[in-house]
Amino acid sequence: MSTTPPMPNSRQADYPVNVQFTARWSPRSYTGEPIDSEQVMCMLEAARWAPSSNNAQPWRFAVVLRQDPEWNALFATLNANNQVWVAKASALVAVASSHLATKAGSAEAVHNPMHAFDAGAAWAYMAMQAHLNGWDLHGIGGFNKDAGAQVLKLPTEHTLHMLAAVGKRGDPSALPDALRERESPNARRSLRELVGRGSF
Repeated sequence: MSTTPPMPNSRQADYPVNVQFTARWSPRSYTGEPIDSEQVMCMLEAARWAPSSNNAQPWRFAVVLRQDPEWNALFATLNANNQVWVAKASALVAVASSHLATKAGSAEAVHNPMHAFDAGAAWAYMAMQAHLNGWDLHGIGGFNKDAGAQVLKLPTEHTLHMLAAVGKRGDPSALPDALRERESPNARRSLRELVGRGSF
């Protein structure tokens, strides 16, 4: 079992929150430690309980462990910069959402304008549960989504939003210089910049 290297974390919340929110971040340095499907399913169990408009639950996930036959094809869809560090991830989880929903009292599937927003909530739940379980997730937008959709056999009326690299945090010294310099918890804007009372 690997030990997560200590990492200075200077994040300070403007208001009191549980430490899990400031402690979770998205590393790029991984140990390559294998993960089994049960551990990934625990993360996705948390995602299953995210809120969604009309309880449509539009999120869909595809799990590819590093030993799975689909790994190489999905890995090939990543841009070159991401391939450098994702090579030591334990799994990739694709996050997608269905465009359609069936509302209560109706059997007709209609367009759900909230599908992407709700999938984002599920991703956040998954990331937090992974952190609580001692794993780290890093969301990836830098990949060929059309090619990824083909590899993963994405159904019609769905959007593929992102891939999440899953792994145990490793030693940043293994990263190239440019990535190593970024390998720490980043800051956030103050709430004063983000929140307005009565208007934006």
